Amino acid sequence: MTVTALVSAKSCGVTASALALTLASRRTSLLAECDPAGGTVRAGLLSSTPTRGVGLYHLAEAERTSPEVFAQAVPSHLVSLDEAGHRKVLPGMTDPTQAAALTRTWPALSQVLHILAADAEYDVYIDAGRLAVDAGRLHPTLSCAPLIYGADLVLLTVRGTEQSLALARHLIRPLRAELDAHGSGADALAVLLIEGGYRAHQVSEALEVPVLAALPWDPATAGYLTEGGTPPRGYGGRRSPLLHRARSATEQIEAAAQRRRLRRHWPRPDHPQMAGVLDRLTAQATEGGG
Repeated sequence: MTVTALVSAKSCGVTASALALTLASRRTSLLAECDPAGGTVRAGLLSSTPTRGVGLYHLAEAERTSPEVFAQAVPSHLVSLDEAGHRKVLPGMTDPTQAAALTRTWPALSQVLHILAADAEYDVYIDAGRLAVDAGRLHPTLSCAPLIYGADLVLLTVRGTEQSLALARHLIRPLRAELDAHGSGADALAVLLIEGGYRAHQVSEALEVPVLAALPWDPATAGYLTEGGTPPRGYGGRRSPLLHRARSATEQIEAAAQRRRLRRHWPRPDHPQMAGVLDRLTAQATEGGG
């Protein structure tokens, strides 16, 4: 399955979107809350769930012992989001000052998340929070750069508003350059649109980045996912607009990841007719996988 990192230029619903995708996936799924500015799931959706002694910061202590201890410790730090245990979350930091201690943990965590995706067939979503860029590079402490570099897809989460587009526009060039230099390529970058005034094709044209999927503006469900409390009406029956559209979005994400895998394995030929055949085969493969 796929490891997808969600990032933003500012607070644009990354956590709510990542939770919605995790809960709506048709497959076993995991949300890794890795925002260096601190996590909110523990105090929100998990506020009535015992989480003392578990989470990202405690995993960092295991990583400092040995890679083996770290790998064995990961399952005990995952909290179930449903009774069946098919949706899990790795709670994030409770204090942003803990971010410096996690710098050496990110590469090991990236490896474990990819193992879960490849061998255990998890859909893995990383809440990487707000991007911090310093001199055209991802900040080594204020961003979980190794997780972003290692992701199969990086979704820049934006609202369909002028302000959100203006903030996101300045991140495109450095993020593409970083993914080219340290990740799997600039084509790993796409947009996850939180619908607003601008439509998907307008956002894609403005940012010169494809919009991979769009989620509706659903403040009732988003508020519950990020703040906890009483579920909104219709939530339990999966009738919320956010969760309904999130399910389709998970399929679009997986299809895009499959296309990238095929193209890396079978480089695009120079001959136009052969390239067209490859495009059709790729489309058929992703349709069959959905």
